[in-house]
Amino acid sequence: MQQAQALRIPEHFSVSGNSRNLQHHLRTPATASKFRRQSVSAVASPPHPYDPVTQSMAPAKVEVFRSLDKWATETILPMLKPVEQSWQPHDFLPDSTQPSDSFMDQVQALREQTSGLPDEYFVVLVGDMITEEALPTYMSMLNRFDGVKDDTGSSSDPWSVWTRCWTAEENRHGDLLKTYLYLSGRVNMSTVERSIQYLIGAGMDTGLENNPYLGFVYTSFQERATFISHGNTARLAKENGDPVLARVCGIIASDEKRHENAYIKIVEKLLEVDPTDTMLAICKMMRKNIKMPAHLMYDGQDPDLFCHFSAVAERLGVYTAGDYADIMDFLVGRWKLEKLEGLGDSGLQAQDFVCGLAPRLRKLQERAQHRAQKMQPQSVRFSWIFNKEVTL
Repeated sequence: MQQAQALRIPEHFSVSGNSRNLQHHLRTPATASKFRRQSVSAVASPPHPYDPVTQSMAPAKVEVFRSLDKWATETILPMLKPVEQSWQPHDFLPDSTQPSDSFMDQVQALREQTSGLPDEYFVVLVGDMITEEALPTYMSMLNRFDGVKDDTGSSSDPWSVWTRCWTAEENRHGDLLKTYLYLSGRVNMSTVERSIQYLIGAGMDTGLENNPYLGFVYTSFQERATFISHGNTARLAKENGDPVLARVCGIIASDEKRHENAYIKIVEKLLEVDPTDTMLAICKMMRKNIKMPAHLMYDGQDPDLFCHFSAVAERLGVYTAGDYADIMDFLVGRWKLEKLEGLGDSGLQAQDFVCGLAPRLRKLQERAQHRAQKMQPQSVRFSWIFNKEVTL
């Protein structure tokens, strides 16, 4: 089985060679004696037992972002769409304001359209939806970045406005996909909803160190990855006879593309005003490997759920190890990293590593594919689709 991780680099592609084991059980504090002690796995997927770096940006670098306030106001905020011009989930769903008979006819039509979609497609679509639904974790992540955090919860600086409005736009994605899946009748909403609660409770560990240099590199990569994933679920929905779902996934992909462009522009600007430290941040994130938001996914049953979901996504071509390398190539080209000048010695070393990474990843991918071809196909039961078996 090829262990490609959906929306992140596969385990066997690690360029750092540093793996961590999961701690499956952790007791609640003794001070909470009136509550029943239970394992963390009862409320969230297990945490990583290590001491993370929580602050790595020099305090003086805060001024870099303060100096970019005017630029962010003029360049980044216009990439948001006004609420009154934005699509809403109800635009794509059966109209609940219609009489009951008409509404039920629309639901029946939706169910007929989804009938041609295979179970494995729903595994990937549910995984994508759960990732979108963990939005509170992502807003929390952005609001911890030194220099751009929202200190009051309603700050008027452009970085805070961006974070809140980006969150508001993204919030529609999970709402729409979750409702569509619910109406389809094809998935076990009880286990799906538990998976969402587990994931939000688990948070995510992406190694960003509350550092906006690392954070904006990460979000540039992550938004492009989700753009690719949603674009491919749109393609598969159309090929399998559901034009409405194809439109749903397509409109979400277009949002992700717009958000990707915003984060890429931020990194472009940082490369302009602070090339060496930005190049070092890009290198550091690539050495860490990009772990996407749902890597702590859990349904209460399968401790390897994310790995299994990722393998299905790889097999269907929704998000693959090749996509990871393609994103690397794209960002190197878009940020013109090979031609970047004004770097110190450490920046030049980082430049060499990053610009040569995609070809190395592709060689590793070829070897992994060769090994996978020699292995017997495996299958796993997914609780999301009523414990049906799906080939990995």
